[in-house]
Amino acid sequence: MARYTGPVCKLCRREGEKLFLKGERCFSPKCSFERHGYPPGAHGRQTQWRRSRESDFGKQLRAKQRARRVYGVLERQFRRYYKQALKARGLTGFTLLQILESRLDNVIYRMGFASSRSQARQLVTHGHFMVNGRRTDVPSMLIKAGDEIKIREGSLKNNFFKGLPELAEERPAPEWINRDTKTLVGSISRLPERAEIDANLNEQLIVEYYTR
Repeated sequence: MARYTGPVCKLCRREGEKLFLKGERCFSPKCSFERHGYPPGAHGRQTQWRRSRESDFGKQLRAKQRARRVYGVLERQFRRYYKQALKARGLTGFTLLQILESRLDNVIYRMGFASSRSQARQLVTHGHFMVNGRRTDVPSMLIKAGDEIKIREGSLKNNFFKGLPELAEERPAPEWINRDTKTLVGSISRLPERAEIDANLNEQLIVEYYTR
């Protein structure tokens, strides 16, 4: 499974905003974006973010890269999601965001069972979760309404999962998510509406990038 393995804090600095890729660390004074508020690279301090000078293509590229980095998806897979959204009914950009939101690692993150999508991805690949009673290790699995997600019985003995109910209770879940923080079981009742998805993502610019 291909994935980005470089320093994720540099991705936030490149986009000029917090993408919350490291969970709780992003809310602490240790956050790299707070300590280094300029783009990465040798000339980052001098250049800062020149948003006003960006071309239309530059804005489209940044919108696409931002979405990719938020959900932890590489280009090839992201393009495949776009083609899938293009064939579906409705607005292509909105459908693309719904597909990304329905990924198993994202759903687990939205349920509050992980502090970040990368942590959720790691938990899934280690086989700690079951979907509809079957163990899965595929973070990109697309979850449908009614699918039940729960932690494997053997994994409940793990120290991380023993303290998870209290942590999950502190993390709010969106309305399209159903969860029981005591039994650590959840599902989705429907796909999210646009207002329930990150407002900083510009799906129209993503569509323009792929149709240019």
